[in-house]
Amino acid sequence: MKLKINNLSKVFGDKRAVDGVSAELTNGVYGFLGANGSGKTTLMRMLATVSRPTSGTITFNGEDITKMGDRYRDVLGYLPQHIGYYRNFTVEKFLYYIASLKGIEKNEAQQRVAELLEIVNLHDKRKVKMGKLSGGMKQRVGIAQALLNDPKILIVDEPTAGLDPKERIRFRNLLAKIANDRIVLLSTHIVSDIEYIAKEILIMKNGQLIKKETPRNLLGQIQNIVWSVPAEEAEIPSFQESFKVGNIARKPEGIELRIISEEKPADVAVNVPVNLEDLYLYYFDEGVGA
Repeated sequence: MKLKINNLSKVFGDKRAVDGVSAELTNGVYGFLGANGSGKTTLMRMLATVSRPTSGTITFNGEDITKMGDRYRDVLGYLPQHIGYYRNFTVEKFLYYIASLKGIEKNEAQQRVAELLEIVNLHDKRKVKMGKLSGGMKQRVGIAQALLNDPKILIVDEPTAGLDPKERIRFRNLLAKIANDRIVLLSTHIVSDIEYIAKEILIMKNGQLIKKETPRNLLGQIQNIVWSVPAEEAEIPSFQESFKVGNIARKPEGIELRIISEEKPADVAVNVPVNLEDLYLYYFDEGVGA
């Protein structure tokens, strides 16, 4: 399978929310990483046919998705950043309703809903009304509805918002498990969501795709610019003003700063192994020093 994005743009008034993005995607998990306003959600909406591009094309196996129509939507699962629910529907009834909209036959829908309620750990809440659920539980229902038709393309926009750490790990493992025979697009600003499962990471900034690499290659590009610096309490504001300080660790032996800098921030600084959080701060540092 191949999902191809060709010079895709979306303009709202005088703002280019997505600006000339091109990429080829095949089976596996792709993590779209970017700060709020980077264009991730707008791109996801176009890939899910919720929004039409101003210019450019999206093709699936060589065919324009706008011409495919329902044939494309039949292989698509989509969890938007904000999903609407019927408050008086039970969890089970809501999923049956979405299954009917997707054209899934009754017997298949019953089996699929039961399976997915187990997968998202909501079987014991199946008779609870949607309006009574916590935000995290509603998000899990959203994940289940996106998987109802066993999609070949799964698009999830900030899927772990509202989930506790255990649920986030469960969801990441689920994506990794199902990604062998489908294309999974995961848009997030939580780097741990994609650190271990992404085949490639696509970094978006100001509507543009600025990097598309494997996690290993991306980390290799910044391996010499992350530093550990011992510091006194009084020195912290000066370091924050001059550098990107990713972490302030107070340990029994003293304060240790984690700094992202292309120049050595202090004589006592030593390079340390990098992670995706460092990568995120390298590209998206707004407010880090505050």
